[in-house]
Amino acid sequence: MRRRDFIKAIVGSAAAWPPAARAQQSAVPVIGFLGSTNPIGLAPQIEALRLGLRDHGYIEGQNIVIEYRWAEGRYDRLPALAADLVQHRVAVIVTQGTPAAFAAKQATTTIPIVMAIVGNPVDTGLVLSLARPGGNITGSSFFIAELSAKRLEIMKELMPPLVRAGALRNPDNPSMLSIVRALTQTAKEIKVALEYIDVRDLNELEPAIERARSQFDAIVVLDDGLFVANRTRIAELAIKNRLPSIGFREYCEAGGLAAYGVDFPQIWRGAGALIDKILKGRKPAVPIEQATRFEIILNLKTAKTLGFDVPPAMSARANEVIE
Repeated sequence: MRRRDFIKAIVGSAAAWPPAARAQQSAVPVIGFLGSTNPIGLAPQIEALRLGLRDHGYIEGQNIVIEYRWAEGRYDRLPALAADLVQHRVAVIVTQGTPAAFAAKQATTTIPIVMAIVGNPVDTGLVLSLARPGGNITGSSFFIAELSAKRLEIMKELMPPLVRAGALRNPDNPSMLSIVRALTQTAKEIKVALEYIDVRDLNELEPAIERARSQFDAIVVLDDGLFVANRTRIAELAIKNRLPSIGFREYCEAGGLAAYGVDFPQIWRGAGALIDKILKGRKPAVPIEQATRFEIILNLKTAKTLGFDVPPAMSARANEVIE
């Protein structure tokens, strides 16, 4: 599917369906999707979710309907969007990121919620425990604090002279609390002076990275919906300002120097299995699944642009190298 056609498909809602299709909606399950970012930035994940649903026999537009709601990086919009999905009486709500999961949890205690991916739902108070989340929530998580701290360690290995590092964070995201604790501790252990670059919306992004050029030797891009959606712009700004950077897989593919993270599309595909179980009557409070596969990715094209020499030992450790 061409990119333009794909974006058009996921932006559309039930209102865009032909009358005959709308008349049949009551006969098929309706999934509510609550996205913190926008459909363009999350296109690979949405396609993975669709593939996961297809694995269990659900084809959007045929025997299942998905109602999309997008906050466009404005987390303050999430409560109203979640309430709108509840009013539509969807069968299940799928959420992207911790802020969206919180909004869904506050909007309903009865409609099942599948967190496609969140950081640490116990630390943020979303669930009681991973084994027994309780209530109407299930989904997948990854070790966001430990993973973020590992990114700083890897950047130090890539760049042994690293003395000053900046971490790009969105302070409006509750997941950042545990990330900051882990990152700050790791920075002390590896003797790197670490500061945080706070960005709450797209307008703050460019001036923040412009300032970072004179303050830091490198930057760490943390996992947040705003940064996922605008990964290409962040990578462009990092290169423009001669800043080596490390983040998540999609960020490295967009031009970041390196990545350490999980295979997010695979996790999103797995959400289809959880949705299938819920639609077949299983209670949502099943154990939270945890990511188990982690990977190092290097972008040698960006390294060449920056005049950055990647240590041979790090190249050998990489799971994937982008030439």
